[in-house]
Amino acid sequence: MLQRVIATEAALALIELLKERHGAIMFHQSGGCCDGSSPMCYEQGDLLIGTQDVLLGEIGECPFYMHKNQFDYWKHTQLIIDVVDGRGGMFSLEGVEGKRFLTRSRAFTKEELAELS
Repeated sequence: MLQRVIATEAALALIELLKERHGAIMFHQSGGCCDGSSPMCYEQGDLLIGTQDVLLGEIGECPFYMHKNQFDYWKHTQLIIDVVDGRGGMFSLEGVEGKRFLTRSRAFTKEELAELS
């Protein structure tokens, strides 16, 4: 089944580590501001999800959200959540691990977009 958001094996491994340490977690694709355009990882409930947030799917059995305005811009792409060495967003849980989540993307084909509609 086609998914709007997926994760690499490295990202999934880090998600499992974070779930072991923090319990249930969630993601929200940042639209800029303090932490740039990074996928931000929070303990579930630490970030209030509003009516303008779109649930894109799950990675590692964790919900992944994006604000509707940003989704309107990115809806033609599949988000691929990866992890790299370094310090990421100061509010994101993975920061203390010396890793940071990173969003890569690819454009959906016309056929895939039709399937998603």
